[in-house]
Amino acid sequence: MKKLLAFLMLCMFVFSACGGTDGGAGESAVTVGIVQMMEHPSLDLIRTSFLEEMERLGYGDIDFDVRIGQGDMTSLTAIAQMFVGNEVDLIMAIATPAAQAAAAATGDIPVIFAASTDPVAAGLVADLDYPDTNVTGTSDIICVESIFTFAKELVPEARTFGFVYNLGEVNSVSVINNAKEFFALHGLEYREATVTSTADVQQAALSLVGQVDAFFTPIDNTVASAMPVFARVAIDAGLPIFTGADSMVMDGGLATVGIDYAILGAETAAMVSQVLGGAAIADVPVKRMEDFRTIVNRETADALGISLEGLGAHVEIY
Repeated sequence: MKKLLAFLMLCMFVFSACGGTDGGAGESAVTVGIVQMMEHPSLDLIRTSFLEEMERLGYGDIDFDVRIGQGDMTSLTAIAQMFVGNEVDLIMAIATPAAQAAAAATGDIPVIFAASTDPVAAGLVADLDYPDTNVTGTSDIICVESIFTFAKELVPEARTFGFVYNLGEVNSVSVINNAKEFFALHGLEYREATVTSTADVQQAALSLVGQVDAFFTPIDNTVASAMPVFARVAIDAGLPIFTGADSMVMDGGLATVGIDYAILGAETAAMVSQVLGGAAIADVPVKRMEDFRTIVNRETADALGISLEGLGAHVEIY
């Protein structure tokens, strides 16, 4: 009996020393919850770059709990609430809807967003330079003037553009509004077709064929997920697509002057490092990216009969 009692006491000691059921991490282990809106190349690249940079910064032993919302707001909300219930130390949210879910779930846990195009319009921050809640992050706002200036270089005859986007994505609406202002100033015209899901993208594009000279889609997560289908419709109709993201060019769009999402992911990691190191959110302003890529899809250009001769050395040909 004495031997059995001693054995049980030893087991209890070992179990306690190992931190119980937390897999040996101990109560002092840091956990970062990562909630990503959905899977598509741009968002996946942000996550990969973020994790690589966190390891480079010396945070390789952190417990990263990665969850994908599959484009469903209910799922994103449930994930954010789960993170709060698990008392994670920080939430990193990829794309605006994921950030909105995280911000709504907690006013205490730091939330660092990645790739929110217009954080103010999305209700994430009141001021980009002076965050006054528990939320800050990186913005992937793009310059529509640069995109349409480049569009004029590639297809100078294009005067009417078809806007395809999800009206429910604040990030998309913000960019589209900027594009409309630019068009009003430069005498360009547009038609628009909005979508609510990836299943709508093909029909939305088809509805504009015959009415436009080219397409434009912003950094729209819904459209990005259906980009190969959109690209097929456009190429069959002989129409170029100008996009807000490099991944959308890689999936068949013609060109963009857009964000380098590998850099954005690394910048987001730097902000997370600051906060985990003790910096107050108020001292970590929203980061607006300054590194833009001018990228063209050669295969798409060839299919549309668009010459890439004479483009500057800054243009990347994919």
